[in-house]
Amino acid sequence: MKIICIGRNYIEHAHELNNPVPAEPVFFMKPETALIRAGLPFFYPDFSKDVHFEVELVLHICKLGKHISEKFAHTYYDKIGIGIDFTARDVQSICKQKGLPWEIAKAFDGSAPVSKFISRENFADLYDINFSLEKNNETVQKGNSGMMIFNFEKIIAYVSRFVTLKIGDLIFTGTPAGVGPVSIDDNLKAYIEGKKMLDLDIK
Repeated sequence: MKIICIGRNYIEHAHELNNPVPAEPVFFMKPETALIRAGLPFFYPDFSKDVHFEVELVLHICKLGKHISEKFAHTYYDKIGIGIDFTARDVQSICKQKGLPWEIAKAFDGSAPVSKFISRENFADLYDINFSLEKNNETVQKGNSGMMIFNFEKIIAYVSRFVTLKIGDLIFTGTPAGVGPVSIDDNLKAYIEGKKMLDLDIK
């Protein structure tokens, strides 16, 4: 399986990082070793002093597909969860300054904790899903799927032009504004519609 991550999919988040608002989805990938299953901690990497959290809704791909039409894209995911795209911001900044790829800042081991998944049928409106992140019991990020620049179907159709989607692949759909740093001994809790889905300690 692979993890596909969409960047700059919320206007306010693009602005907070001084990035242009994209005309097409921006995506990058993380390896399977980036996954942290629910209940396990995140271990702060020794190569960074500025790791940031980015909470995101995550799609679970349920069919093999390539060049998927947007009108059929809704049939290619069956479940929705929540995850955190951890980013070594200091490492990413150096890579950007040098014009280098920044996978080492995004794709490192443990950089993608993911919750359990909820069947899409349990959501009354897939274009109105509220989600949030707490850091040490204070809300730091709030998002809604209706605020995305590119919705789930546009993301799936676009990515599948370049990369074949396979059963079990995960798509991180972008983070809202409010990203920030974590420190050892912090705790992060992620919610979908007020239901706690992820409880993560930083070690």
